[in-house]
Formats: sequence, structure tokens, C-alpha cells
Amino acid sequence: MNIWTALIVIVAIWAVVQMYTYRRDRIANVKYDEDGYPLPAKEDEETRQEIDELRERIRVLERIATDGNSLDAQETKRISAEIEALRDKQSD
Repeated sequence: MNIWTALIVIVAIWAVVQMYTYRRDRIANVKYDEDGYPLPAKEDEETRQEIDELRERIRVLERIATDGNSLDAQETKRISAEIEALRDKQSD
């Protein structure tokens, strides 16, 4: 078997697997999201609520990470102002 025959066999096997998967998913009525992951068959209220809670937690974490009013940011501003005040005293 030469390289071209092996390549054709591999492509044929891949095509058969894809057709089988497509047919199985069509019969089972499986839908996929934009990333290629299967969507749940039905969304129950508990799952929807958990997803909404997780999204809210992510929003809070993003706000904490980027907020200039966090304790670390205030401490950094205070130290920076103190350093500047000391520089001004030394230059006088």
C-alpha cells in the first residue's frame, strides 16, 4: 500500500464516520452551539437559573478585577501620593 492509497482510505473512513455521526444526531434531534458542543435537549428552570447566577458572579468578578475603587487600588493610590509628597519635601 503506497502513501496515496493510505490517504484515500483515511479520508474515506473519516467521511463514513462523519455521515454516521450526522445521521445519528439528526435522528436524535441533537443541536450544536457555535463552538460545536451539543446543546441540552431541553433547558429546565434549574439549569437556566444556575447559568444566570454564574453569569452574575462573572460580572461581579470582572468588576472587582477592573474597579479602581478596590482596596488594593486605594492602597496603591495612597502609597503613590505619599511617595510624591516625600519627593516634594526633598526637592524643597
